[in-house]
Amino acid sequence: MIDLPDTALSVLQRRSEKLKDRRMFFRKTSGFAAGVAGGAILTACGGGSNDAISADAPTDPEILNFALNLEYLEAQFYLFATTGAGLPDNLTTGTGTRGTVTGGSKVNFTDPVVAAYAKEIAADELAHVAFLRSALGSSAVAMPSIDVGGTDPNSAFSKAAQAAGLAAAGTAFNPYANDINFLLGAFIFEDVGVTAYKGAAPLIQNKTYLEAAAGILAAEAYHAGLVRTVLYAKGVDAQSAAGKISDARDSLDNSIDNDQGIAPDASGASNIVPLDANGIAYSRTPGDVLNIVYLNSGAVNRGGFFPAGLNGSLVLSSAYA
Repeated sequence: MIDLPDTALSVLQRRSEKLKDRRMFFRKTSGFAAGVAGGAILTACGGGSNDAISADAPTDPEILNFALNLEYLEAQFYLFATTGAGLPDNLTTGTGTRGTVTGGSKVNFTDPVVAAYAKEIAADELAHVAFLRSALGSSAVAMPSIDVGGTDPNSAFSKAAQAAGLAAAGTAFNPYANDINFLLGAFIFEDVGVTAYKGAAPLIQNKTYLEAAAGILAAEAYHAGLVRTVLYAKGVDAQSAAGKISDARDSLDNSIDNDQGIAPDASGASNIVPLDANGIAYSRTPGDVLNIVYLNSGAVNRGGFFPAGLNGSLVLSSAYA
């Protein structure tokens, strides 16, 4: 286990002080079922199927707790890859059942550029977890059970790789085995994080929380850009593998074909930044995000990287098949 770095802690303390006088008391909710998959997305701004905010739209605390679940997953992956250990215990408590982490190990990086980027992203994801927990206060959910893979052919990473055609059925895909595998593992998450925050933006009512979410969205977009750029630079095989992961995500989330790989187009232009025709990043609903992280396992409330599901109210996938 590791302690929160002094630099991250000081940033969080300054943010907490600025938010203190403006923070709303969070409303506790007893559950959220109907309307998750129909969460509002602005179609003209990059995806989703609805044009207006639903009457069943989730509350700000529900949205931030949904994001916190995803940040737990990303933080555990990057921290294990860079340090060999996960989040400290004091950053995993909260409402709901605190889960356990399966898998995870330190990567023996051979490319110093990949190692440096991995360490930077790990610190950022750690700070995101701490910040969201601070903003949510006593309403913050505990970390649910998380599968961050390794050498098990039945792990979430292995199942994702098998679905993408990067691993044969019944064989393992270890994202900690080498630099390329690590980058492909990161690629699974990063684009999903960007589209999740983009999809949640029009649902957030409190401007303080919207500003914070926009800041995290920007950070996740930088992370995705780093991962996509380095994978692109690794050559045709890496570009092809990323394209297969993109196709697999597209087959899981919904019926809209908007996920994009990184391979160059006919003109030779790269596709580092996946955008719509208006040059705008697209969105995913919470349900569509969960279709991916649950690996569309057949259960609408658990599976894949979250074997027992998320904590909080936004826990149902859109059950797309």
